[in-house]
Amino acid sequence: MNFSGLDPQQVLDALDAVGLRGDGRVLQLNSYENRVFQVFLEDGGAVVAKFYRPGRWSEAQIVEEHGFALELAAAEVPVVPPLALVDAVTGVSGLRLCGEPPTLACLSLQGHAHRYTAALRCAGREPELDDPATLRQIGRFIGRLHAVGRQRPFEHRHRLDPHVDGPRAQALLLDGGYVSDAERPAWQQACERALAAVIAAFDAVRGLATLRLHGDCHIGNVLWRDSGPHIVDLDDAMQGPAVQDLWMLVSGDPSTMAQQLNTLLEGYEQFCDFDDRERALIEPLRTLRMLRHSAWLAARWGDPSFPINFPFFGSAAYWSQQTTQLREQIELMGGA
Repeated sequence: MNFSGLDPQQVLDALDAVGLRGDGRVLQLNSYENRVFQVFLEDGGAVVAKFYRPGRWSEAQIVEEHGFALELAAAEVPVVPPLALVDAVTGVSGLRLCGEPPTLACLSLQGHAHRYTAALRCAGREPELDDPATLRQIGRFIGRLHAVGRQRPFEHRHRLDPHVDGPRAQALLLDGGYVSDAERPAWQQACERALAAVIAAFDAVRGLATLRLHGDCHIGNVLWRDSGPHIVDLDDAMQGPAVQDLWMLVSGDPSTMAQQLNTLLEGYEQFCDFDDRERALIEPLRTLRMLRHSAWLAARWGDPSFPINFPFFGSAAYWSQQTTQLREQIELMGGA
């Protein structure tokens, strides 16, 4: 698939096929995982079109993500859901629409298959997490999102499971030869100890409820508008414990993080109960994210944009730093 070489004319043709006629202005937006474009329309509006990276999600997983967004919007949770698409083919054959309503389009352009969706443009800024009132409002927002997420589970989306996710990331890095030879023994030892601590932490809190989550709820994925927080993308939506959508919003020393989490929960628990045992999963989840991030870089290394944007990945210095950080995480998790 000619994913990296997707050009503005192909983007315009793809949107034209689903009833969104552009006026010729196309702006590519920052996204490593997918190809995302802001497109101005002839009717004066603007949409954001997302072309999915091939092989990452199945059609069923994408449609389920879209369904969750529509469900949230129907419950008046401030998300920007995908638009319902129509078959407005104008000389472009092979269009297929998926979902109910149809929100995912599959189309071959110049011999290359593409899967894409579109949503209304929604501008915003990063929230000020130093403000307790902002944290409480974000907590209320996530609580509302989770109140909908608890209503039924995902059937097709990723299910967060450290017993699977951690070893899979480790195997990809080691089996693919991405860890530099000089650093491999120390990194592998630290990785194994860290994964043992992660799994032990999860095993110690068995019986936790899981729910449909945003999945990647860090400050860059929360848009702040005059009306409060919004999300515009559920690309990493998954099934997992509630704290997964909270821990990335706290930072600093343990005391500061605990206070920030308490403030978030003041808002959150107006809409959802929180199991306090999940506090013990913050550092294990941070460790798991570190490993999965390295594995993500490795899995995407064949994309020309990744070596350009992450030139440090794979170097001895990178793996030395990763080893140090894993050892620090082991200490924070209480050893292995």
